[in-house]
Amino acid sequence: MKIGIIGGSGLDNPHIFENPKDEVVITKFGEPSAPLKHGKIGGVEVVLLGRHGREHTIPPTQVNYRANILALKNAGCTHILATTAVGSLREEICRGNLVIIDQFIDFTKQRNMTFHESFEPHAPVHTPMAEPFDKNLRDLMIAKCEELNYPHHKNGTVVTIEGPRFSTKAESHMFRAWGADIINMSIATEAALANEAGIPYAAVAMSTDYDCWKDDEEPVSWDAILAVFKENAEKVTNLLIKVIPEIKVTTQVLYNQ
Repeated sequence: MKIGIIGGSGLDNPHIFENPKDEVVITKFGEPSAPLKHGKIGGVEVVLLGRHGREHTIPPTQVNYRANILALKNAGCTHILATTAVGSLREEICRGNLVIIDQFIDFTKQRNMTFHESFEPHAPVHTPMAEPFDKNLRDLMIAKCEELNYPHHKNGTVVTIEGPRFSTKAESHMFRAWGADIINMSIATEAALANEAGIPYAAVAMSTDYDCWKDDEEPVSWDAILAVFKENAEKVTNLLIKVIPEIKVTTQVLYNQ
């Protein structure tokens, strides 16, 4: 078993990662966003990949999502956990709250959303996507949020926009009307590709702002997102540190049944 982690702010802390080692890789779709960092968390092998590069230099649309997912698959990752900052589209999802995402709406327009650039004759590949986030991984994260007493929401629909610009007010209200609960610029793309690659995938989102739909709040800005994220990043780190050993235990139980 090996767990891939995408996002990873704070998770390359040497006190968290056991025996860290970097690996530069290239895939058939090119280079991933950053070198892979191999190591262990709680005795479990993990591979960390910074979605936007280690210095956050890659805009959302320019992230090579196909290379990222394929690099983790080629490294032997059996599961993927992702972290992300999101804007809240609901009053009850407050700044600093965690959301264990269960659905996505893809509102991107310019991305490679599949590994398949052609099909074998008479063998099209259409990946089911009704439940894009793995239930077992989600259940573990929910249980650990409750154990740690973190304010959290057991489910939520994320709408993924192209970025790097933020929404207009009209768009923000439209996404609310569609039933989206949170908004970001990455998760739908990753989830779709992870499912296509056959890797169980789950994401924990941290709410940092209210996008721009609330008239009594300032519209979202990068500085505001960063401030909230820095204040609450330890929650996400602690959650994954608790969840990762449990994945191994749960998988062994399921395997032995």
